[in-house]
Amino acid sequence: MQLNKIKVLIVDDSIVFREYVSLAISSDPGFEVVGTAADTMEAMEKIKELKPDVLTLDVEMPKVNGIDFLKVLMVTHPVPTVVVSSVSSNVFDALDAGAVDFVTKPSEGRKKELFIIELLVKIRIASCANIGRGYVKEKKQLDSPQHHRKDRKDVIVAIGASTGGTEAILSVLRSFPEDMPGIVVVQHMPAKFTKMYADRINKVCSMEVKEAKNGDYVTSGTVLIAPGELQMRVKKDAKGYFVQCVQGEKVSGHAPSVDVLFNSVAEVTTTNSVGVILTGMGSDGAKGLLNMKDKGAYTIGQDEQSSVVYGMPKVSYTLGAVNTQADLSDIPDLVMKHINNYK
Repeated sequence: MQLNKIKVLIVDDSIVFREYVSLAISSDPGFEVVGTAADTMEAMEKIKELKPDVLTLDVEMPKVNGIDFLKVLMVTHPVPTVVVSSVSSNVFDALDAGAVDFVTKPSEGRKKELFIIELLVKIRIASCANIGRGYVKEKKQLDSPQHHRKDRKDVIVAIGASTGGTEAILSVLRSFPEDMPGIVVVQHMPAKFTKMYADRINKVCSMEVKEAKNGDYVTSGTVLIAPGELQMRVKKDAKGYFVQCVQGEKVSGHAPSVDVLFNSVAEVTTTNSVGVILTGMGSDGAKGLLNMKDKGAYTIGQDEQSSVVYGMPKVSYTLGAVNTQADLSDIPDLVMKHINNYK
């Protein structure tokens, strides 16, 4: 039985790039390129006419740029969008404006074949995404943890996410006070972008947010984001928890992998830890979260209604790895509640 093809509209000001991407996408039997547009104004007309399932969009566009276009599009004619752009922090503005995910354009040293494979995967994911979900705009500032836990080194919070996770993670972190116990995070993201992401959200969070470096200690008031293309594990010595960030094989299809992080937390902690699995496609993190739960950690999974992609949280829940399933807006309170219960 032939499944319906995913209808794609390509928006880019380069005719050469439009034709290249169009030909590459059309060569896959699961996709149909229903049209192309050279600017965002043309794109809006074709969206109304062609009703694509997914949009690929360059950020740097003539007339109206891609970010301003997305802000209008998500209100008037919401379409799941994959940003296709050069390496730039602008992609995070696009994600904030409603894009599902991004792919970096092929450059010297990056094979075009790998770019197309990644693009097709993310278009397929975007086609089943719940756009407009997964981000709580209002900041909810929580009180400091009880019992003056600023100097505690035995409490750790581990968070994992993929598609839709950049905004979901921000929604959680921006609620926490500056003296929150240390937090470690894996967000599926390429190298270079993880530092941009950490620097970006550091500006709006009370905690210090930074891209992790090998040997960094997990300290109160600090969030460590796993570097792109490296595997991050939590280790322990006499001084406390620290991270090991090294090259390694992909696990569950990813580097960094949520499973790698969660499994390492399970090995060095007992009950004084919290694991949180957020929006994302696939199963990365599910087995690691179950391992944490089996070792006594409290585990939380984002619910379907608030997830951009209810994949990783669903697999985790089905596997029995989740103690509590919750709306994204309730997760910070749940984390704080269980930290305050730790002896």
